[in-house]
Amino acid sequence: MTTSTPTPASAAQDSWQRFLETYEPLRSQLYRYCRYLTRSPWDAEDLAQDALARAFVTLARMHRQEPANPRAWLFRIASNLWIDQMRRRHEVAAETPEAPAAPPAEPRAPREAAGTLLVTLAPQERAAVVLKDVFDLSLDEIAESLGTTAGAVKAALHRGRGKLAEEPAPEATRAPTPAALDAFCAAFNAGDLDRLTSLLLDTAVVEVVGATTQYGPAAAKRTVLLGMLFGFRRLADPQVRALFDARFADGALPDAAPRVEARRHRGRWFLLHWYQHTDGEAVRAVTTLELDGDRVARLANYFYNPDFLVDIAGELGVPVRVNGHRWWAPEVRS
Repeated sequence: MTTSTPTPASAAQDSWQRFLETYEPLRSQLYRYCRYLTRSPWDAEDLAQDALARAFVTLARMHRQEPANPRAWLFRIASNLWIDQMRRRHEVAAETPEAPAAPPAEPRAPREAAGTLLVTLAPQERAAVVLKDVFDLSLDEIAESLGTTAGAVKAALHRGRGKLAEEPAPEATRAPTPAALDAFCAAFNAGDLDRLTSLLLDTAVVEVVGATTQYGPAAAKRTVLLGMLFGFRRLADPQVRALFDARFADGALPDAAPRVEARRHRGRWFLLHWYQHTDGEAVRAVTTLELDGDRVARLANYFYNPDFLVDIAGELGVPVRVNGHRWWAPEVRS
């Protein structure tokens, strides 16, 4: 009897899923930490995903040595990534001639307008204040999370708290919906998979954030776009709920296709995916589109991102139902 040898791709995917199962209890705290650092749901989700990917790679190189404090370890990885991002932005800004003032963006949520953590705080100061005042970590735990000393943390807290102030909320602006976004909504709401696919560039990148990335229209059509249009049938049918955690499917209707609606918030356009349930409509996903003229260059679908979805829905004041973090069926994995 012969046994099949796992391919590198399948072995990597299995390891990644096992990693996520282990660290899943910390994901909400990681998102919350990233949210306070970045002050944006979009940037927080990106930073959390990057931190998990970096943690996975780093763990593979630790020679079976597990982190003593997994939460502090994840926070340290996120902190380092964010501080590096801030430094790069500062370097680019210093090299770029001053641009005309940008038009004001949409008003932010009350907690944003309050400016509890201003962007004028230095990155390490902001991280220290968040870890102490929001997560109530000790000075030693904060030092571990930031890769510094307790004395340096104390100094950062003192400086950071001295700079806290309120930030005025910007005024609202209105912008017309891009034609390509309208075309995407029309094709989606008509359930027209071919027309939806035709809107993608040949070089388009299509992603279910944290789950899969496909390249080109053909691959996107048979996986991501198909799931976006018709995955609700699996969601609602307990017999075919593969790739979905059934705990989150209660009340989903099997015969009511989702619809998308274009919204603009925090200076960007995106799509809300409304699903029908026995107790009414609720948002279960968000999609962003990067456009190149009248075509889509990049699509990012946020479905397995519960903390992000709750955050965005809360800012918009719309009902939301989440789908958990897992895109695989745990009971069928060995």
